[in-house]
Amino acid sequence: MAFEFPVDLHPDLAPLAWLLGTWRGRGHGEYPGIERFQFAQEMVFGHDTRPFLTYYSRSWIVDDEGEIIRPAGLETGFWRVKPGKTLEVVISHNTGITEGWLGHFDGAKIQLALDHGYHAPTAKTVTDGHRLYGLVEGELFFAYDMATPEHQLQPHLWSTLPRA
Repeated sequence: MAFEFPVDLHPDLAPLAWLLGTWRGRGHGEYPGIERFQFAQEMVFGHDTRPFLTYYSRSWIVDDEGEIIRPAGLETGFWRVKPGKTLEVVISHNTGITEGWLGHFDGAKIQLALDHGYHAPTAKTVTDGHRLYGLVEGELFFAYDMATPEHQLQPHLWSTLPRA
């Protein structure tokens, strides 16, 4: 599917235009105390002419055949491009966590590091995180490394998502 550059895209967002649209695929996850799992994921990046991208991600735990077992994570947020190929990203999760991320982009590669986090009283505490997004052979690659008070920074999620 060919990507068309939106004519009403805010000029600040031009370097991230390749992200726009819906991406769907599968991934894997693991973490100490959590059995390795597979998931289906959908990420949607949009815009409304203002200088930020809207972001929405949802996922489902799946079996070896890709059949949905149950719903999993939900995230929603906003991505803002700043001078010097810098990004400011805010993401809120259905689990009671909201995070501020800082990062940079270089072409179709985006690296983010957790800047600040908030967790509701009953939510888990995330103390550090790194996210990687990239366009690899026409598909969106995503990886998330996470740290908690009990565990150092380590791989948690990774997925490959073709454009829908």
